[in-house]
Amino acid sequence: MSPHGNHADPEHSAPTIPNGSAAAAILAAGVGCASVSICAWLGDAIPSIAHFFNWYHPTGPLSGVSTTAITTWLMVWAFCHRRWKGQAMPMGIIGAFSLICLGVGFLLSFPPIGDALQGR
Repeated sequence: MSPHGNHADPEHSAPTIPNGSAAAAILAAGVGCASVSICAWLGDAIPSIAHFFNWYHPTGPLSGVSTTAITTWLMVWAFCHRRWKGQAMPMGIIGAFSLICLGVGFLLSFPPIGDALQGR
């Protein structure tokens, strides 16, 4: 115990464990989930975006939506992993943001909510 109260003495504190790679994967997963629903919702709400996402006609806009979401997920993962590898990241903040992204993705994939946001 330090002489200044209940705070741990920095000389005797436990070493921090690098968690940057795990944090990158968790954040990318949340962003990827939100990306799927946001792209699908935009494609449903705006005909020109649906036309843009129609990369393979038998599947319609789903081909572009899923490809865009997967690309977003991989890019966020690669970027964050490269920047955070070997570092100790604040997992509470990253986990909370990832859960918010997951919640956005879930809510936008629920038709009554997506339709309400479109004014239908």
